[in-house]
Amino acid sequence: MAVNPGSLLPTIFEGHDRLLTLVAGLTDDTARGPSALPGWSRAHVLSHIEGVSLALARQARFALRGELIDPYDGGRPARDAAIEAGASRTAEELTYAVGAALAETRETWSAVGPQDWGRAVRYRDADVAAVLAAWWRELGIHTADADLGYGSSDWSRDFCGHVLDHLAPRTPQGIRLELTAVDGPEKRVHGSGETVVVRGTLTDLTAWMAGREPAGTLAFSGAALPELGPWP
Repeated sequence: MAVNPGSLLPTIFEGHDRLLTLVAGLTDDTARGPSALPGWSRAHVLSHIEGVSLALARQARFALRGELIDPYDGGRPARDAAIEAGASRTAEELTYAVGAALAETRETWSAVGPQDWGRAVRYRDADVAAVLAAWWRELGIHTADADLGYGSSDWSRDFCGHVLDHLAPRTPQGIRLELTAVDGPEKRVHGSGETVVVRGTLTDLTAWMAGREPAGTLAFSGAALPELGPWP
């Protein structure tokens, strides 16, 4: 599903507002509670949202200057260390940090003009438009991961379509994967080889492809759901 970056900004900023509303009532106990991601507390997820929002926004900010920069200073190890350190903060500190990061992120993306979407970035050797799409995915998926009252079943159909297309490379080798929504017209066919048909609501299909637990039940041909490949 092609994404028009300019028209996507209001949707993303709506996602910012949603997350801010969800974290407004955060308590220390809630922050320490488990998220929808195994091994991560809600504080871990919120710390990651803070970090990735700033990492992707600075790709755009430097691109506007005609410069390239890595998403994270220090690479993946520094990213992981920052998440662990950030997860130890109080609910008040986390709420403030997420709010400040989203404010900075919004300011950066608001400064991107129609002529800027094709500017090169270091992130995946892509462009500014691709970075915005990545932030859309990160924001939507991890807001659901935080398990604060918004879940994968709340994802929009446009969001699901985009995520399913992005995650097509997760299709295992030798498999022709047919994903069929039982609640709408959407259908995706990825890969080639032995056909495996998976049916479910669009949001459940998307959750499964994203490595998350579907809210409902998926129907599938064969003895079991195929094991998906790594995240692209």
